[in-house]
Amino acid sequence: MSQAHIAQPILLAPGNSTQKTRTPLGDAWYQLSRNRLAVVSLIFILFLIVLAFSADLLKSTGFIEGINDQHRGSSLAVPLSCATLQPDQKPYPPGAPQFCFVFGSDNLGRDVFSRTLYGTRVSLLVALVGASMSLGIGVIYGVISGYYGGRVDNVMMRFIDFLYGIPSLVLIILLQTFFKSLEQSKAGGLAQTLINIDKSMGGLFFLFIALSALSWIHMARLVRGEILSYKNREFVEAARALGASDFRIIFVHLLPNITGPLIVAETLEIPAYIFTEAFLSFIGLGVDPPTPSWGSMISAGRESLTSFPNLILVPGIALALTTLAFNFLGDGLRDALDPHMRGK
Repeated sequence: MSQAHIAQPILLAPGNSTQKTRTPLGDAWYQLSRNRLAVVSLIFILFLIVLAFSADLLKSTGFIEGINDQHRGSSLAVPLSCATLQPDQKPYPPGAPQFCFVFGSDNLGRDVFSRTLYGTRVSLLVALVGASMSLGIGVIYGVISGYYGGRVDNVMMRFIDFLYGIPSLVLIILLQTFFKSLEQSKAGGLAQTLINIDKSMGGLFFLFIALSALSWIHMARLVRGEILSYKNREFVEAARALGASDFRIIFVHLLPNITGPLIVAETLEIPAYIFTEAFLSFIGLGVDPPTPSWGSMISAGRESLTSFPNLILVPGIALALTTLAFNFLGDGLRDALDPHMRGK
């Protein structure tokens, strides 16, 4: 057979082509970008963050009012209306004879849109601090319990089981009641210092302490379970055989492998923190007046529900959209970071 009839090999790709591979982080972002609902939720959350922390700038430009600016003669103004001063009234604040209320005003003549915007700060701060405290305490507790095991794990998990028997919401209410009564007492020393810090933060400091009391329990059990499933794997045994310290094994080999599930779990817990703060503010155990909160705004608007539903609808819709956005983002992160959930 002549060489002309010998079959030549077929090149499936050019010889100089390089195969592009995605990193684990890039692959996760690719999976997340395919979930349109999660992407829209992420954009909405980023928009909320920018809008909330630029509220002072918007106030200086005159786009929104201050959170406690009252307009005389404009109590319970309907949406898309302008407050015009009467002849016998003086402008407040000075130099602003009238102001248009996009979402109306409350019973004290304060702009609902401005207070809703500033109330976003409270919700986002509660979400940030609640998630940070849950991750911080839960990861430390769960890693120690799961990695060292034995009697240490047994004692630590029995303490977790005891805390699980305490209703978290009841404990939070009791703590907030104690803190509110402490503020009214004539305390001194460290207690007075903590009270001053809480007052300077509009009541958020004690609220952060109450929310952090039991929020880490679920995270601690999750971390412990993940550590138990990884600490006897081959790569951990190899690192231990090479003389790696416990610190290096935990922070270099174990924690990077369990970060994904922890982020997903904590993202899905954020709506619970926001709803808890709104509930506490609704019953008067949240932030201190006149600090705006969606829960306190909804509570104040109950008496005018039939005549002025905007007083409840505006903060209520903001609360619902924010919690839904975090839920949808958490679902998207779960699909992106968990290989077993991809494509389902």
